[in-house]
Amino acid sequence: MTDFFKGITPLRYDPSSTDLAFRHYNPDEIVMGKRMEEHLRFAVAYWHSFAWPGGDPFGGETFERPWFGNTMDLARMKADVAFEMFDLLNVPFFCWHDADIRPEGDSFAESLRNFEEIIDYLGAKMDGAKTKLLWGTANMFSHRRFMSGAATNPDPDVFAWSAATVKACMDATHKLDGQNYVLWGGREGYETLLNTDMKRERQNAGRFLQMAVEYKHKIGFKGAILVEPKPQEPSKHQYDYDVATVYGFLKDFGLEDEVQMNIEQGHAILAGHSFEHELALASSLGIFGSIDMNRNDYQSGWDTDQFPNNTPEVALAYYEVIKAGGFKTGGTNFDAKLRRQSLDAQDLIAAHAGAMDICARGFKAAVAMTEDGTLEAMRQDRYAGWDTSDAKAMLASDFSSIAERVASTGIDPAPRSGKQEILENIVNRFV
Repeated sequence: MTDFFKGITPLRYDPSSTDLAFRHYNPDEIVMGKRMEEHLRFAVAYWHSFAWPGGDPFGGETFERPWFGNTMDLARMKADVAFEMFDLLNVPFFCWHDADIRPEGDSFAESLRNFEEIIDYLGAKMDGAKTKLLWGTANMFSHRRFMSGAATNPDPDVFAWSAATVKACMDATHKLDGQNYVLWGGREGYETLLNTDMKRERQNAGRFLQMAVEYKHKIGFKGAILVEPKPQEPSKHQYDYDVATVYGFLKDFGLEDEVQMNIEQGHAILAGHSFEHELALASSLGIFGSIDMNRNDYQSGWDTDQFPNNTPEVALAYYEVIKAGGFKTGGTNFDAKLRRQSLDAQDLIAAHAGAMDICARGFKAAVAMTEDGTLEAMRQDRYAGWDTSDAKAMLASDFSSIAERVASTGIDPAPRSGKQEILENIVNRFV
């Protein structure tokens, strides 16, 4: 045991508590036939909680953590602290990048040795813990070698380094029985077309993803391969801009049946969408997998990764998750970080506890809306005309036949209300 969380006791469900506790999240509460924990599948993000130093685009480190440094001893201390926090929060999952958990070596071989050693250390800790691995991924955006991308880099040696890195991370995820593997193209984009061969970069990125899928099958990994869309930041033009863009990319390379989406609220906002839009689109395309739960500052132009605190927004997101059939291998990963002024160990626990409560409140509201059924009934009524035999026959016909029918029957459609305000009022009954 470390003393980082000294004095903080494991959190319990206690709606009347005025101290650190869950007031809305009861993991054992049965909702829609399952425990709430099994529905929400919370995960802690290793990078923001234990590796992020508290910087922003305008200033550097504000956190001084005892495990910060580039040695294996400090990496093991970081893991010890992480699992103490997992126990305090009673979370079922966590997620990592390779660079979060191991020191950077002077060569690929040294970094790999460090990584494999810390994976064994994490595996030993997981043997005696409740918390399992939701997903692993590779950090191919922080080091300067990735400044021009990883799979899309103009230097084939960087492509090779990246492929070897993803192989190692997939091996580690498989070894730890991770339930998914995520590919996030943090710098898979470009800053100017003046030095960019877009066709070549897209082709290389597509082949890279095909190789990842091929390797998944080679090693017998049964989890999902997830791609996480992110627009604009750090590259202005990202090849994985949003769900629609990624789906077109998957179709282009024959991967639409192999790859699913890990969708983040903050990234949806940067793309000019809502979180629920991206979730609904992924569901309609059959590629919904998992979510990164956070929020963005609506006045800032970058990905602020704040913990969620808006119940209505969260409720609408989980409403789409429920409509998609809920999580299978995915879950709710808190890709969220403390504010730079929140320095204390208690802040880290309170941030997660509050986010878990917000998610529980939003999820229960989404369940209530689903079970009430009014929203879905009104949606179905709006499109009921398409279920008639005439409408179905029209879709099987052609323009000429349709035009003839319009002329012969005197079709003159009257506009119908979309009832948006009424629908919003219905949502407000639950949130």
